[in-house]
Amino acid sequence: MQWLSASSRRRRLLGGMAIAGSFALAAAATPTLAVAAPGSASAVGSRAGDAEDTKLAFDPDNYTTISVTVDGQTMSVRWYKEICYVANPVAAAAEQSGGPGGGSTTISNTACGYQSMNVFVPESAFDNQRAPIYFAVNNGGWMASYIKASVTDGTSYDSSTSNVGAALKAGYVFVDVANRSRGMVGADGDSPGKAPAAVVDAKAAVRYLRLNDAVMPGSAERIVANGGSGGGALVSALGASGNSAKYDPYLAEIGAAGIDSKGRSTLRDDVFAISEYCPITDLGDADKAYEWLYNILGTRDDTDENATPTDAAAIAAQFPAYEKSLKLRNSDGSALTADTMLETIKKEVIRSAEIYMAADSANTIPALGDNFVIQSGGPGGTTTTSYVNDWIDVDNDTNKVLSLDMKKYLKFVATQATLKTTPAFDAVGVNGDTTSSAETNLFGPYTQKYMNFTEYSWDHNDVAGDGSGLDDTGLTWAQYIKKASTTVDDQIHLINPMDFIGTSADTSPYWYIRNGTRDRDTSFIISINLDRALAADKQVKDVNYQMAWNQPHAGNYDVPEAMAWIAKVVSEAGDPLATGHHG
Repeated sequence: MQWLSASSRRRRLLGGMAIAGSFALAAAATPTLAVAAPGSASAVGSRAGDAEDTKLAFDPDNYTTISVTVDGQTMSVRWYKEICYVANPVAAAAEQSGGPGGGSTTISNTACGYQSMNVFVPESAFDNQRAPIYFAVNNGGWMASYIKASVTDGTSYDSSTSNVGAALKAGYVFVDVANRSRGMVGADGDSPGKAPAAVVDAKAAVRYLRLNDAVMPGSAERIVANGGSGGGALVSALGASGNSAKYDPYLAEIGAAGIDSKGRSTLRDDVFAISEYCPITDLGDADKAYEWLYNILGTRDDTDENATPTDAAAIAAQFPAYEKSLKLRNSDGSALTADTMLETIKKEVIRSAEIYMAADSANTIPALGDNFVIQSGGPGGTTTTSYVNDWIDVDNDTNKVLSLDMKKYLKFVATQATLKTTPAFDAVGVNGDTTSSAETNLFGPYTQKYMNFTEYSWDHNDVAGDGSGLDDTGLTWAQYIKKASTTVDDQIHLINPMDFIGTSADTSPYWYIRNGTRDRDTSFIISINLDRALAADKQVKDVNYQMAWNQPHAGNYDVPEAMAWIAKVVSEAGDPLATGHHG
């Protein structure tokens, strides 16, 4: 079954076409790579006859040994440092945005710092080619992710709270994966992280692991991709679109493994499992879902967060047709539509509360009239705030929810965390806004600061001279996306998992999805739609979806539960080295 976007954007085969102004690769020297000399014994994982694949051969002897402590036990870890996973990396400027206080930061690896991976192998996996690979992307808000090291010498980890420590303790190979995305500044000052760069890079990293599977610790047939927020969206797209030929031209541009001289794929980029949190995905339709959810019961008005009610109402009005176009169903067979959505969300919140109460006798929910006490904050300090429970009545003794008021629940969500502006995701250029941190700058050519990617924002852009919208192009959205030269619709398509689930793409068979019941960063509808679409895909064997009780926009807060699920599905899939056991 093909899930179609409500915008009815065309689905061009991308054969050879790149986004306007994109993939202008810098001629900077490639950094020193952790690779073997061509033809050496350690290069046996490479594919003979392909110069780029030979360049990407893994050297199993090029590591540094570090020591960490997990749950009080010392462990040796081999660190394969900053492996460049593409043959033709896109060079970056030394000064990047996003430094302390919103300033800039200086990076050291300008040649491949956004297309590298750090590979950490615990001692139990030194010679284990069956061990799962925990593939961690570190993006937030679809921002670019410079190479990082989650495992550092001398650090102590608690496996009950740290997914890094838990993965190492379980004997998994832990991989930090950098990737281009919005906000990255190229060596020539352009923006080479425009969509679909993040997904293309993640696929290239998977291909590197598969190219070198025979000589690397761990199994590329047991890659578990983990991410939250924009990273959750990224792994969603990665997991949904396995082996789709639509990405091949982009992979060829950066010298990804397994693309031959004719641009044909010779390697797979599907992954075994996805572990994701609060995914900011389906961006082309996310504004519709957001405005509908927070306007249908008057939430924006109730919290005095409706600065542009005309815009909010117009965008919300687009949601019912979009949801209907997906043709999704709940587990009981009922249609998932705008008419049934509030009841569906209500049932998920009730299920979340009851799972929470049943998990531990210490897990109780405040009585009506009592307070939810919520801590928030970060490195700068923690704030504790109390909110009166006026929306959920429970019996903590029987672990049952007696009633839930959806209008008051949504008001609570929007009170404990202020709602996003209208529009929420494609805000730049609308109502004179040029400073929003919304995802508008994820789209457009590399040479352009941003481009609107939704019909409403495009048609209502009023910032003259920004190169986006009806005001500058003289074309409505419908007219613009009909042009053969238009690529923004392809950008939307290639980062949207909903467009690949239920198609000929090799979608991951195992999915673990969590979305907090207090998360206002995107509509709850987005993760529910993702779950229902995956449940209908015959390739998918296990979807473990849950709205996580009383969790905000966050991730990896349930490490023991998530790791137990990973261990379960890995066990069920059998030996990755056995024929036919690819998952």
